Amino acid sequence: MRTLPTTLRGAAVAAVAVSLAAGAAVTALPATATPAADGQGKALAPASATKDTATARTAPEAQGAQHGRHKPKHKPKKAAADPDFGPNVTFIDPSWSTDRINEFLDSVNDEAEFSLDRHQVFFEPGTYGSAAGQDDPATATGIVNAQVGYYESIAGLGAQPDDVHINGALHVEPVVGCPNEPWACADPGSLTRFWRSISNMGINPIQRPVGEDAALPFPAGVTEPHQMRFAVSQAAPMRRMDIQGDLTIFGRYGEFASGGYLANSRVSGTIVSGSQQQWFTRNSEVGAWDGGVWNMVFAGVQGAPATNFGQPVGDNVGVTTTIGSTPVSREAPFLYRGDDGELSVFVPNAKTNSSGTDWSTGPDAGRSIGISDFYVAKAGTDDAASINAALAGGKNLVLTPGVYELDAPLTIDRADTVVLGLGYASLTPTAGNAVVEIGDVAGVKIAGITADANVPESQKLIQVGPQGATVSDAADPTTLTDVFVRVGGPWAGKAVTSIEVNSPDTLLDHIWAWRGDHGNGIGWDVNTGAHGVVVNGDRVTATGLFVEHYQEEQTIWNGEDGQTIFYQNEIPYDVPNQGAWMDGDRLGYAAYRVADDVQNHTATGTGTYSFFNQGQDIRLESGIQAPSAPGVSFRSMTAIFLNGSGGINHVINDTGAPVQQGTQRSQVVTYP
Repeated sequence: MRTLPTTLRGAAVAAVAVSLAAGAAVTALPATATPAADGQGKALAPASATKDTATARTAPEAQGAQHGRHKPKHKPKKAAADPDFGPNVTFIDPSWSTDRINEFLDSVNDEAEFSLDRHQVFFEPGTYGSAAGQDDPATATGIVNAQVGYYESIAGLGAQPDDVHINGALHVEPVVGCPNEPWACADPGSLTRFWRSISNMGINPIQRPVGEDAALPFPAGVTEPHQMRFAVSQAAPMRRMDIQGDLTIFGRYGEFASGGYLANSRVSGTIVSGSQQQWFTRNSEVGAWDGGVWNMVFAGVQGAPATNFGQPVGDNVGVTTTIGSTPVSREAPFLYRGDDGELSVFVPNAKTNSSGTDWSTGPDAGRSIGISDFYVAKAGTDDAASINAALAGGKNLVLTPGVYELDAPLTIDRADTVVLGLGYASLTPTAGNAVVEIGDVAGVKIAGITADANVPESQKLIQVGPQGATVSDAADPTTLTDVFVRVGGPWAGKAVTSIEVNSPDTLLDHIWAWRGDHGNGIGWDVNTGAHGVVVNGDRVTATGLFVEHYQEEQTIWNGEDGQTIFYQNEIPYDVPNQGAWMDGDRLGYAAYRVADDVQNHTATGTGTYSFFNQGQDIRLESGIQAPSAPGVSFRSMTAIFLNGSGGINHVINDTGAPVQQGTQRSQVVTYP
C-alpha cells in the first residue's frame, strides 16, 4: 500500500463534475489569469492585479459613531514601523470611522470563488462600532457590519480576543438562488462558502443585511437580536473568537451547508446548526447547541450536548458525539501587537487531554517570536530560491496573501520553524515538485496555507518528513493547522498524493484536501489525484480531517497508534463506470483505509457521502476498510447517499446497511 501508482486506471472519459455552486461557481478567472484548457496547468502572470484598497498605516480619520461601553484590557502602542506586508494586508485601527471600515470591508469581500486575489485584514486593539442599537438590529446604526468573502481572513491583533471588541457582525450568508422565494432554493446555499476565516476577536452580535442583500424582498442577512450568522462549509474556520451572544451556522431559510470548524472559542449563547450537515467543535465553550443533521462532533467542549449518536431522538436518530477532552491539540499561531507596539507571533504549546478555551499568552502557554525573526515573503516578488535562502538562514516565514509559483519545494530543515500564511496564501508547483517538504526534524508549525496542484503532475504536494523519518517530539509535535489542498478548481492540476505524513507524532488540525468537483480544469482524466492524505508515521493525530473526491483510497493510514477525531469525506462524483474504479476485485476504493498490518488505530465521528453523477450504477463496497485487530476501533460512523446513482454497500468492512436511492443514511455506533 505504500507504493502509490502515478497513472490511474480506467476508461479515458472526460466528465465535468456537476457543480454544487449553481449560479455561483465562476467559469473564468480574472483577466490576469486566463483559465487553463483541460489538461493544462496555469502559469501565472508575473504579478497578479490587486485592487486599489487601503493598506497599512493610512492616515487617521475623524472618529465616527460613538463606541460601545466595552474597553479592551490594554491598548498597545503602535510600533514606529512594521515590516512591509504588501498591498494585500490591511491594518484597521480605532481612528477609522465605522463607515470607512464597512466601506473597506465591502471592497475586499467580493472575490469570485476561484479568484487569484487574497486579503488579510487586521484590527488593531480597540473598540469598534456602537452597541446602542443592539436590542433591535433592524434599526441599529454605527455598527461594524460586513460579509466575509472568499480568500478573506479577518483577525484581531490583541493578545486576548477581547482586546479587539466589535459591536456588529462579520458574517457569511448563503447564495440567494431564488430572491422571491429563497425557501425554495436550499441548493447550493452555503455548500460553496469556502476559504474565509475570522479569528482573535470579541464580537457583540448586531447584524443587519448589507449591500445587494439588503434590497432583496427576503434578505438573507436578517438575524435575531444578539445573533450573528456564519453559514459556511469547508476551509472556513473560526478560532479564538468570543461571540457574546448567539451564533447561527446555516442560512436564514434552511439552505444547505456543509461545514465546518470552530476551535478555542467561546459562544456565550446558543449555536444553532440547522441545516449544517456536519460540524466539528474543539476545545471551546458554548452556552448551548441546537440541532444536528448527520455528524456533529465535539472534543473538549464545555457545554457540549451529550452523545446521542445512533439513539432514538423523537422521530429521528441521534447524530452527536461528544468527547470530554481532546487527546492532543495545539492552537494556531497568530500575529499580535505587544504592549511595546511591536508585532510578534505567538506559538501556543501543544496540550494533551485538554478542554475549554485557552487564550493565555504567558510563557507557560507558548512562546512569542518577534516579527524580526520572520522573513516576510510576497507573491510575485519571492520565489522558492529566495524563500528557501531565508529558511536556510534560520528565519521563520510569513507568507503574505497571494499565489506563489514554486519551481522547487519550500524546504524546512530546522526544528521548530514556524510558517504562517496570511489571507489564504497559496502555493503552486510549476515543475512537478512538491510545494513544502519538511526534513527529519521535530516541532515544525505550518498554518494558514493553501496548496494548488498544477501540471506536470506532482507525486506529492506537502511532505511531512522524508520517508522513514524517525525524529519527533510528542510534547512538541510538528503541526499542520488550517492547511488546505486543491487539485483542480482554479486550473487543471495533477498530484498523486496531496499530503504525505512520514514524521511520527505529527498533529493535523483542520485539513481539507479536495480534488475539485467544480471550477476550472475538472474531469476524470484532467484533475487526477489518487490520495488526499497518506499517513506513514506512528502516533499521528488528526482533529478535523476533510478529504474529498480522490480517485483511489482517499485516506490511507499505514502508521501505528494513529487517531482521528472527526472525518468528513465525499467519494468522487465523476467516476465514469465501475470498471474505472475497482480496487482489484473490490468495488471502489475505501474513503478511509487502515493498512492490513496496523495493530492500533482509533477514529471517532466519520462520515462518507455518495453522489455519482454519471448515470451509472457505481458501488463502493465499504466507506471504511480496516483490519480486524483488538487495537483497531471505530466509533460513530455514518454513510450518506446524497443523490445521483449507485451507492455504498457497507459503512465499514462488511458492517452497516447500504445507502442508495431510497435509503439516505446508515449508521454504525461502534466497530468491532
